[in-house]
Amino acid sequence: MNIYEEIVKLQRDGRRGAVATIVNSCGSIPSFQSAKMLIRDDGSIAGTIGGGCVEAEVWQAAGEVISTEKPRTLSFDLNQDPKYDTGLVCGGTLEIFIEPILPMPLLYIFGAGHVAQELFKAARNAGFDCIVADDRDAYANAERFPGALEVIAKDFDEALAGISPSESSYIVICTRGHRDDMRILRWAVQTPARYIGMIGSKRKAITVFRELTREGLDPALFDRVHSPVGLDIGAVTPQEIAVSIAAELIAVRRHAEGALPHMSWFHSGRHTVAAEDAPLPSPAQPKGAGNAAK
Repeated sequence: MNIYEEIVKLQRDGRRGAVATIVNSCGSIPSFQSAKMLIRDDGSIAGTIGGGCVEAEVWQAAGEVISTEKPRTLSFDLNQDPKYDTGLVCGGTLEIFIEPILPMPLLYIFGAGHVAQELFKAARNAGFDCIVADDRDAYANAERFPGALEVIAKDFDEALAGISPSESSYIVICTRGHRDDMRILRWAVQTPARYIGMIGSKRKAITVFRELTREGLDPALFDRVHSPVGLDIGAVTPQEIAVSIAAELIAVRRHAEGALPHMSWFHSGRHTVAAEDAPLPSPAQPKGAGNAAK
């Protein structure tokens, strides 16, 4: 079994995993330096780093690496720890590096206007595969979005019926109309997508939240929603707004831990207030993505 082919297959299938590699060794060990083992998200493995208690401990640590998406290094002293004495004639030390294997992040952009076009460019440069959907074929085409994984020119309801986001998917909603944004958001919050953003003002976010929760949607479904979308960097032009949104996508992808200037009303936690009690801000234009022409 070729472990590299298995890694490619795992990513192609949109799945997660971790690769453990012996990066340093001294003395007698149950394998060899550079030996690798792939641990898939379902717990199955490919390859080996020697078996026994070492491999079992690495397998357990790999689950944490997959969950946190952060690498770690384990050190083993087969001379000192009796739990590694399995009858094998080993007496060395080794270090094993465990790194996450993640699928390529996939960004769904709903809307194909000015902001969408600039976001497509910024997101692709940041390593996202992109699928663009709009109900206007004059906008949703390969000429405007070269290199897109797919460009869908269909009615939004028809387009949504053929899309199945995964936990590695990101969704940004920036259509030309409030009603289209709302029906896509209604669908999006019921998917496992990792990130959901909707362009617009705080007033729009609260209005849409009210309407959808009155329909019966659980307010907790909106915990992943960012609206207004993007980081508050004073963005005004479509190009600047795209940078603001792309920066937020990267922050979510990379588990940014520092305090970031998110503009989202949902991100602030205020959507936990009952929909009918949520205060509407004044209709004055906000900073950033809320000002944007789509």
